[in-house]
Amino acid sequence: MTHHLQSLVKRFRREVRFYTLVLKHPRTPRASKVLLGAAIAYAASPIDLIPDFIPMIGYLDDLVILPILIWLAFRLIPKDVIVECRNRVRAETI
Repeated sequence: MTHHLQSLVKRFRREVRFYTLVLKHPRTPRASKVLLGAAIAYAASPIDLIPDFIPMIGYLDDLVILPILIWLAFRLIPKDVIVECRNRVRAETI
């Protein structure tokens, strides 16, 4: 269990680093930066469309809205920017 949790934490840190690099990259379109910023703000915000305390559906808005915002943002980013940022994250973790 501990190993699995450590693995998830490492993966989460790599993903955060990846998103940070993408946001700071000069070739990332402004629209993508706005969408990723909105996703981060929504994830960190205590205000939700559906309150989290409602059983079963409370987290549904998080499970739908966040992936859609991220997906839309990455559709606009040039593929070589994504590959470059992924490679930088891999190089930093080796």
